[in-house]
Amino acid sequence: TQHERRQNKMMKLIKYLKPFIGSIIVIIALLFIQAISELSLPDYMSNIVNVGIQQGGIENSVPKIIRKSEKEKLSLFIEENDNKKIEDNYKLISKDNLSLSEYNDYLKKYPLLEQEDLYELNTNNKEVIEDLRGILAKPELIVYGITSGKMEEFNFNNSNSQMNLPENTDIFTVLKNLPKDQINEMLKGINEKIDEIPESIVEQSSLAFVKDEYKAVGIDTDSLQTKYILFAGLKMLGIALISMVATVIVGLLSSRIAAGLGKTIRKDVFKKVTSFSNAEFDKFSTASLITRSTNDIQQIQMLMVMLFRIVFYAPILGVGGVLKVLKTDTNMTWIIAIGVVLIILLVSILFTFAMPKFKSVQKLIDKLNLVTRESLTGMLVIRAFSTQKHEEERFDKTNKDLTKTNLFVNRLMSSMMPMMMLIMNGLTLLIVWVGAHQVDLGKMQVGNMMAFMQYAMQIIMSFLMITMISIMLPRASVSAQRISEVLYTDLSIKDKKETKKFNVSKKGYVEYKNVSFKYPGAEDYVIKNISFIAKPGETTAIIGSTGSGKSTLINLIPRFYDVTEGNIEIDGIDIRDVKQKELREKIGYIPQKGVLFSGTIESNLKYGSSNVNMKDLKRASDIAQASEFIEAKPDKYSSEISQGGTNVSGGQKQRLSIARALVKKPEIYVFDDSFSALDFKTDSALRKAIKENIKDATMIIVAQRISTIKDANQIIVLDEGEVVGIGTHRDLIENCEVYKQIALSQLSKEELMS
Repeated sequence: TQHERRQNKMMKLIKYLKPFIGSIIVIIALLFIQAISELSLPDYMSNIVNVGIQQGGIENSVPKIIRKSEKEKLSLFIEENDNKKIEDNYKLISKDNLSLSEYNDYLKKYPLLEQEDLYELNTNNKEVIEDLRGILAKPELIVYGITSGKMEEFNFNNSNSQMNLPENTDIFTVLKNLPKDQINEMLKGINEKIDEIPESIVEQSSLAFVKDEYKAVGIDTDSLQTKYILFAGLKMLGIALISMVATVIVGLLSSRIAAGLGKTIRKDVFKKVTSFSNAEFDKFSTASLITRSTNDIQQIQMLMVMLFRIVFYAPILGVGGVLKVLKTDTNMTWIIAIGVVLIILLVSILFTFAMPKFKSVQKLIDKLNLVTRESLTGMLVIRAFSTQKHEEERFDKTNKDLTKTNLFVNRLMSSMMPMMMLIMNGLTLLIVWVGAHQVDLGKMQVGNMMAFMQYAMQIIMSFLMITMISIMLPRASVSAQRISEVLYTDLSIKDKKETKKFNVSKKGYVEYKNVSFKYPGAEDYVIKNISFIAKPGETTAIIGSTGSGKSTLINLIPRFYDVTEGNIEIDGIDIRDVKQKELREKIGYIPQKGVLFSGTIESNLKYGSSNVNMKDLKRASDIAQASEFIEAKPDKYSSEISQGGTNVSGGQKQRLSIARALVKKPEIYVFDDSFSALDFKTDSALRKAIKENIKDATMIIVAQRISTIKDANQIIVLDEGEVVGIGTHRDLIENCEVYKQIALSQLSKEELMS
């Protein structure tokens, strides 16, 4: 299918990423670091709110230091096995079991030690601390409730209590002396009441016990809170910096890969285009090839940058966010599911309408380039015929079509962002609404709700990022297909696997053997059954009416096209059996329209042979009748030639093109009506100079003027693609009616016979 073919062409372009495998691995590693950093920030924020603000910097209900008397109170409400765990993980700090120096160190830290022994937590094992937290939370709540009198459930003097105690009686002293069964019975009732209390209140009350204990021991709890918040804030800052550095490096590497990829593809596209024959140029228009080499490759570059920065990153962030959400102490995962479903639905609807338009954008850019190029190239003709208005309307129509399509796509895509923001803000409100009820019921802490909100936004953002890249993907996919079409076009003219060498003993022999040719896809032959031999040291001229196939005939020699039937031999070897490079090195080709390149006169003359000296350049310029106008320029051979040779006349351009071929010193010269822009005097002088200075080369000349070719060794007369006469000027005047008619239209009878 078309979709599968496009995917295959996209896959072919992936091979261009092979040199960047190392950088890609580094990018993926950095993206993991970036994602881990960003996913850890909500946890720290949650801790700042929950622990730093609400809990005053106290992390859990396991006190790091506790008075001996308070530990004994707690032990009244702890089972025997659990009490043993506490004994194993707390160390007694007493004058009796410490050295003097150790005791003095502790005394400076905890002045209360002089009045009462203390217990210090002697483990950092998280699992052990979590286990102790589960053991201590309820007893701490009970002791805090009894001591503070803030919780009526633990007021043993109320009407529901089984005890009636005198005022100012120490309840804990009484409890110590009660039988174990009675305490267990009492605890059973208390536990039933505690189970009715929300978990967050149990946690907060147990932490209130720890906070009071720290104050009693002499710890500055305000300083503890400030230190916790500052330390957590610094950690967040450090993580944010790591994330920033990873993001910057990923951006840098992505840009380098994209630029390198673009450079390589551009180089390969250009290299491929230089190997195109005329058949391939007929298939791809010049405007389309320019668009493919610039705009299409730019689309691929942009996709690559976004691919590494977003497409790879979004799944890591999304999956990480989901895993974090599942670990949070909330029951709101369904909210994220709603958000994801809504986003997928929105994207599907938008792209159903946008996708067909994406495909037409690049074609419209091609068309705009074509119209612009035609108008700029033919500007003088447009002005001469006063058709500026018509050209403006033609350009305006193409421009409006492209603008209309781009506007439709952009409006559709720009509507996506507000709708995405609406979904995201709606989810935020839903999380706050549901979370607030959970906080109110004591089932969730504020920090947890805030962390969940951030994780939800990160998950939604990951989907949003993938959506944003999907805006570029269809257009880049079309561009990749168009680039692949150029890169993987099967060339109609290519070298054989096993090639032959030219016969050195037959230098410059060109032989056409029953040559016929028709353009690819055409039904009619342009030239039919043509045979002749062009020998070294001789001039073979080709003449005929317009459209008789003259230029086509000689374009077969350098293999701009390949013959349809028959064969062309040079030096006794079929030109299809030798390498194209070796074939074209033997030929000096001068096209009908002189083509010059931006640079200097010298660089243009050296175009076919860079190792020549100034003496050879001057000799070639003398023969081509170009020396006069070159020497007249202030900078002579260093004079600048503008793009396309627009700063020299048509005749000067042709003479420079002829001089360029002469500098190459080839064995075969092919002149494709290359004297048409020259006046008769210059034409005659040039032909005379060529005849005197170039004696051993084979000359094949296509011409319209009889005067240009009348001295040729043999003249081939074409009419409607067939040879109607071969011979010298005199022979053809007598024997060939077509030649005679052409000659009579240009020369008088006296001139014909001279």
